[in-house]
This record gives sequence, structure tokens and C-alpha cells, in this order.
Amino acid sequence: MRRLALYVVLLLSLSACAGDNNGWAPPGPPQLPYDSWYVGLAAPRYMEVWVESVDVLDQRGMAFFRVHGGVAGYTRKPEGWHKGGGAMKPVNHVDLPEMLFVRWQSLVEPQTYKATIPIPQWVRDEMVRPERVVCPSSKEPEDAYREMITLGLAPGGIVKVWVGGPCLPFKEVGRYQAKVEPLGPYKGKSKGKYIPLEPENKAYIEQHGIPYDSW
Repeated sequence: MRRLALYVVLLLSLSACAGDNNGWAPPGPPQLPYDSWYVGLAAPRYMEVWVESVDVLDQRGMAFFRVHGGVAGYTRKPEGWHKGGGAMKPVNHVDLPEMLFVRWQSLVEPQTYKATIPIPQWVRDEMVRPERVVCPSSKEPEDAYREMITLGLAPGGIVKVWVGGPCLPFKEVGRYQAKVEPLGPYKGKSKGKYIPLEPENKAYIEQHGIPYDSW
């Protein structure tokens, strides 16, 4: 009986704590005109990268970790950029981004970088503003949204960001300089060991070097 009484007191205490939240309530679900927005990862051709994590702080102030990662999509040329695209992944149940955090390994150097990318308000406005377009797949006018954010990752810690969407051109958001991750790959868990370069990429780098000034 004594143990049962203690359980009852504990439950009553927890109920009181749950009710005394100073009026705070968790934010509701995102109110977006589509189910998901997307993060894309891109890198210049031959400039092999491995993305350890992409994290999001959304406009409700909620943090979401590892929404994307892995291998990036590669451009047609090692110099310069195409606009947008890359390896896309949907970001479900997350509001529009206030900030993006990316940590990646530039395998051709090799070096590990991390960057904090602030997303301006005009980008979020673009992401919910419909544009009437005719897509080749439908051949009928329809509303389209710029629901895709691409992170272009280049040697030297360069990050290029675009926003775009299906049947809509990508717009440049900005160019950012990442910082070197002092702990190295996987925050030191790999003891400084990087993923080996693919033979094709290794051969290109050995012959042509890294065009740092082109990004």
C-alpha cells in the first residue's frame, strides 16, 4: 500500500507539472501548400564529397537533425556551377527553414568542413508563392512552387545555395565560406581516416588538380 501511495503522489506531481507550462504549447504542423520541401546536395564533377549531415532549424524554432546526407549529385563540369539540382531528398513534417547546418568531407583535399547557412525571408516567401507554369509532363497550366533548396559543396569549403522547383528556374541565394571542422571526419570518430576517392575522381585530380578559383 505504501508503494501504491507513492506512485499516486508521483503521478499527481507529474500532472501538475504538465499543466503548469505558462501557456506554452508545442507548435502546430507546418502550414505549407505542399506535403514536403526538398534539400538537394550538389558538387562539381570529380570533386567527390561525402555529406555527414544536414540539419534544419525551421521558422517555428524547431530543430531537426540529419534530414539529408551521403553522396551528392555531380555537375557536368569540374569548373563552375550549374544552377540547382543535385541529389534531392524530401524534408517531411518540417516548416520552412530559418537556418541550415551542413557538415561534409571534401574527399579530394581531404578536409572536413561545417557551415551555418541563414535562409533569408525572401527565400521562404519564394517557397510559398505559386507561379503558373506549363510543365512538359502535363502540358496544361498549373501552379508550381520553388520548394527545393540546393547546397552546392566545393573544395576549399565553398557553399553555393539556390532555391527552385519543378518547371521553375533556380535563383541564387548566396555564396558562403565554411569553416574547417577541427575534429576532422565524423567529429574525430574515424581517427582522421577519410573515405577513399573513386578511381576516376582520383585520376582526374592527379592529372588536373583542383580548380579552387572557379567556384
